[in-house]
Amino acid sequence: MHIAKGIEMLEISVPVMGGIDTFYPALIWDKEEAVLIDTGVPGVAQKLKQAAADASVPWNLVRTILITHQDIDHIGSLPALLEQSETKITVLAHEIERPYIEGDKMLLKHTPEALAAAEAMLPNNVSEEWKRAFLHVLAHTPKGRVDQTLTGGELLPIAGGITVIHTPGHSPGHLSLYHQASRTLIAADALTVRGGELCGPDAAATPDMAEALRSLHKFADFEIDQVICYHGGLFRGGVNRRIAELAQGGN
Repeated sequence: MHIAKGIEMLEISVPVMGGIDTFYPALIWDKEEAVLIDTGVPGVAQKLKQAAADASVPWNLVRTILITHQDIDHIGSLPALLEQSETKITVLAHEIERPYIEGDKMLLKHTPEALAAAEAMLPNNVSEEWKRAFLHVLAHTPKGRVDQTLTGGELLPIAGGITVIHTPGHSPGHLSLYHQASRTLIAADALTVRGGELCGPDAAATPDMAEALRSLHKFADFEIDQVICYHGGLFRGGVNRRIAELAQGGN
């Protein structure tokens, strides 16, 4: 979906646990280069490339991939995209997230207890083959790489400027981004859209909800016309007001 000049919200759908899950990476570009924000679950590299092509952005323009945090639905196709790329791609992420993305540490949400809970939640109608494959992916997450680390506050000189915002809570090194030219917030998992309404992060997937809500106060420094949430997609209209309500603990 075209959001504004130089920014596209991609829409990637995959079968998950007997249903369909859709997530929304962002693509920001100018004449010189493009940055892809997050890479989806394992196995969607070609879908991401096709989505970029549908947005009239040649894949060889993608010189940067920015990973907002370590969760598998954000890092899953990073190794495949790097392996298949014919051009040099620089990977950015917060310094806290680097050892998880590179496989030096176990993903925080992939502990043995978390994997057992995921297995217990699988619907009865999925096949044993699908269940084994699903649990194998969770237990053997793809290992990517991080070329440069961020801490928050950086200004990336791409497509009119992208401000990096450190928004911990959903994960310790979670990043959100602000595209200055279009006044678009790319919230990753710091916010969600549910039922057409802008909501806070998913409590079930956010280890430190109090910290996540405190992080929302950082968005008050930006004039936001629209927000792209990785889960739920686009929200427009009264964004700053709604975020302020959520930051105060509103629903």
